[in-house]
Amino acid sequence: MTEKIITLDGEPKKKVKGGFIRELKQELKKVSWVSKEELLRGAKLVVISTFVFGFCIYVVDLMIRSVLSGLHSIVYKVIG
Repeated sequence: MTEKIITLDGEPKKKVKGGFIRELKQELKKVSWVSKEELLRGAKLVVISTFVFGFCIYVVDLMIRSVLSGLHSIVYKVIG
């Protein structure tokens, strides 16, 4: 079964049902896939950087918490 599609230049173009899958396969053959080693290297980099940034945020959080705790102690001693 075919259906007519009119292109911008006015010429009718027949489109075969199921052509999408065929075109998809053709396009996937053109894709440059990464190798397994590149994929593993990238995944390791993401996991390690996530832990490093998480640890940095934890340290900054501890510093802010200690500063606020110190301010609280000073204010409590002054005001009573």
